[in-house]
Amino acid sequence: MRALQTTVTFLQMHARPERHVAPPSGPRTMLVRADRPPLHFYRYLYEAVGKPWVWVNRRRMNDADLRAAIHAEGIEIYVLHADGSPAGYAELDARNPANVELAYFGLVPEFTGAGLGGFFLNAAIGLAWDKGPRRVHVQTCTLDHPRALPLYQKMGFTPFSQTEAFVLPIGDEPHPLVEAQRRAAAAGLG
Repeated sequence: MRALQTTVTFLQMHARPERHVAPPSGPRTMLVRADRPPLHFYRYLYEAVGKPWVWVNRRRMNDADLRAAIHAEGIEIYVLHADGSPAGYAELDARNPANVELAYFGLVPEFTGAGLGGFFLNAAIGLAWDKGPRRVHVQTCTLDHPRALPLYQKMGFTPFSQTEAFVLPIGDEPHPLVEAQRRAAAAGLG
């Protein structure tokens, strides 16, 4: 499998945004903190949210390393439920209390387009600012959902840096960019 080239955009905000996003009128929603979640549940969330967008870093981790990462002091995981089912998750990294990172954020594909993204991101940003940091930051890349970068900007994040990176997918990734790069390689164009 060939590595995929992606552009990573780093974004930040230095003040709590004044924006409030109400929950959508569709599914009943509930945001729950998962304290020290079992590995199988975390792996489910990571796979369900990230596989379409070629999230691979945590998929490659063995159990001991993953447990250390997600159970570390300062790591908080929040699960969005819609009509009783896990609809997405957000992971905050507040190990450096002055610079809180929204380390992972996303929705399960079945819940995208239901008006949950802005509501959930607004809630995650609020939880990050509740820690009293000087800055909240996040990163996204061109392999993520096409609306990820515009949504982060709409919610108050400002890009401050970009870099090119390569991602080696695991298995048969369904992402359209993966398929386009495979076709180009097969045609001798990549």
